[in-house]
Amino acid sequence: MDEMVAEYRDKEIANGTLSGGYAYTIRYLTMEDLPQVKWLQDKAKNKFLQLLTDEEFTFILNGNGFMIGVFVEEKLIAFRAMLIPELDEEHLGIDIGLKQEDLPKVMYSEVSCVDPAFRGNHLQTMMGELCFERVDTEKFQYICTTVAPHNIPSIKDKLALGMEIVGLKEKYGGKLRYILMKQLSVAGQNSDINEEVEIEMGDIAGQQKLLEEDFSGVAIAQKAGEWMVLYRKKK
Repeated sequence: MDEMVAEYRDKEIANGTLSGGYAYTIRYLTMEDLPQVKWLQDKAKNKFLQLLTDEEFTFILNGNGFMIGVFVEEKLIAFRAMLIPELDEEHLGIDIGLKQEDLPKVMYSEVSCVDPAFRGNHLQTMMGELCFERVDTEKFQYICTTVAPHNIPSIKDKLALGMEIVGLKEKYGGKLRYILMKQLSVAGQNSDINEEVEIEMGDIAGQQKLLEEDFSGVAIAQKAGEWMVLYRKKK
């Protein structure tokens, strides 16, 4: 990964124009960008965001994944991280039912941050699409992540990227989290829908029961003031 970052350090991944006429560029991030990354995470933090430490950012930037950033006039306004996780007891591959030998095939969709002044430009999902496209599918077959229930923007982002809710349990010392997964190789998978159920996001036990019965969450919508989750079960 270090060689790839070095190769593309001065090359744009993408560019365009944001609302307000701001021209932007997107490129890979390196350790040189860490001060701006830390500044932006602090600026964009909220009650749902699982903040990364300096050590965690350094771990990613030193080759255990990759990060991309959106710049306006050389100022970082958004970033997104992908992590190659360590094989520990908290590994999300265990939560989605993978065998031990398949755990190294998992990459995490990690933290993403957008400067509040530039929200509304769909930067989070744009970065997600660019990151997912750059995952080495010869090494990795699954992308996993966790999201807090009722963190609506983040749930929408993950579902828009083709991820599905496949678990709902306590993680990280007792914090309730959805576990979402996307399988990168979909050849031969059955897409026929057998059953659909819509359930309130606040009904934790009901969702856990559906997940035990091999349903997966694929969409959310607000109805009569309540956020609902659509679960589907394939044949």
